[in-house]
Amino acid sequence: QVQLVESGGGLVQAGGSLRLSCAASGGALSLYAMGWFRRAPGKEREFIAGISWNGDSTSYADSAKGRFTISRDNAKKTVYLQMTSLKPEDTAVYYCAGRPWVVADSGYNYWGQGTQVTVSS
Repeated sequence: QVQLVESGGGLVQAGGSLRLSCAASGGALSLYAMGWFRRAPGKEREFIAGISWNGDSTSYADSAKGRFTISRDNAKKTVYLQMTSLKPEDTAVYYCAGRPWVVADSGYNYWGQGTQVTVSS
């Protein structure tokens, strides 16, 4: 299995940018499709962005399209979420997660502990 640790969160002003990182250990990152999720206070967890095991395919929630970019570096065992044009409604705890693509119909079974992003206006 793989262990995931998010970093890069913090306080940023509206309109600013932030890059989140998710460092993996304990396994080959290439075995997993990866995703970023977030959970705002009092709300359900929300899918933000996903990326295939080799980075050939990405997907985004409507709220993230045009503003966020997911990428990965399997050699460095790291997944990134570049966030631009941040809005106060982006305030949430952001989580990275892994889905073993070799397992058919697998969900995101591996999760980090999250990193807080706070956007002020």
